[in-house]
Amino acid sequence: MKTNLLVQVAGQGHVGRGEAAPNVRYNESPELLQEQFGLLQANGLAGVASLEELDGLFAAHPVAHALSFGLESALVQWLAHRAGQPVWQWLGVPPPAAAVPTAFTLPIMAPGAVAAFVQEHNAARFQLLKVKVNQAEGFDLLREVVRVLPGQALLVDGNEAWTDADGVLLFLEQAATLPGLNLRLLEQPLPAALADDYRYLRPRSSAPLLADESVTNTADFAEIAQQFHGVNVKLMKAGGYRRGIDLLRRTRAHGLLPMLGCMVETSVGIAAALHLSALAEVHDLDGILVVKDEPFGLVREADGKVFFAGNAAI
Repeated sequence: MKTNLLVQVAGQGHVGRGEAAPNVRYNESPELLQEQFGLLQANGLAGVASLEELDGLFAAHPVAHALSFGLESALVQWLAHRAGQPVWQWLGVPPPAAAVPTAFTLPIMAPGAVAAFVQEHNAARFQLLKVKVNQAEGFDLLREVVRVLPGQALLVDGNEAWTDADGVLLFLEQAATLPGLNLRLLEQPLPAALADDYRYLRPRSSAPLLADESVTNTADFAEIAQQFHGVNVKLMKAGGYRRGIDLLRRTRAHGLLPMLGCMVETSVGIAAALHLSALAEVHDLDGILVVKDEPFGLVREADGKVFFAGNAAI
C-alpha cells in the first residue's frame, strides 16, 4: 500500500495537476507532506501565480522534494496551459517522442516466482527489464531471470545492497558465467556514502554503473563522473522540473548516460516526466503499470512504450 498526494492549481479557466510520491529513503511520508502543505497554505500558497513566488515560499518554508515537485509541476502545467503551450515547450526542452520505450521492473522475489511473474506481466515486450536484487539472493534471482528470458536486455538495480566494491565485482564475475546474460547497466549497488569504493569499482565493472541515490541537487558532477557511467534522474527526488532539467543536462555535459526514472506514480506523475523524456537516453517510467485501477488515464502503454493519451500532452 502506497499513498501519494495530488495537488491542483485552478484559475482563469485553466487547471494544472501535480503528484507528490513520498520516498522513505529521504524520510518523506504522506503525513509529513500533508503537514508541510498545510503550512504553505497558511502562508499564502493560494496566492502564488508564478515560479518566482513559489520559490520565495519554498525559501521561507522548505518542504520535502516530492511535495516541491508536485506543487511546481502543477503550477507549470497551469502556466503552460494559460500560455497555450505544452509543458515541454513552455519549459524550453525538445518535444518528447510519440512513444517512449520504458524499462519494466521485476521486484525482489523468490527465484521460483520469476517465470509466473514474467508470464503474468508479459515482461518480454519491454526492451529493457529492470531487476531489483539484494546481495544475499541477487545472483540466484538473476540466474532465473536469464533462464526464463535469455538474451533479454537487463538493468540490475542493487539499491545500495552491497557493502564493498569487491563484493560487487564478485557478483559481476558470477553473473558473467550465465549463458544468455545481456547485462546492460548496474544501478547503485553500493551506498552513496562509499565514494572511494565507487571510484575503485568504476574502471573495473563489466557493466556501466548508474547513479541514483548518489546524485542530489548539490552533487559535484566532476566527482560523479569518476564514480559512475550514467545517472538516473527522478523528478520526485530532484524536487522540481527545473532541477530535473539541470541534472539531466549536467549528466550529459559530463559525458554520462542520462536516464529518466520514476517512483510508483499515477499517470499524473508519469505524464509530467514524459514532457522531459527527450533529455534522456534511457527511460524507466513504468510506475503507472503497478497502480491498480489507475484513475486518470493520462498515459498509456503498448508494446513496451509509454505515450500520452488523448490531449494529455497539451
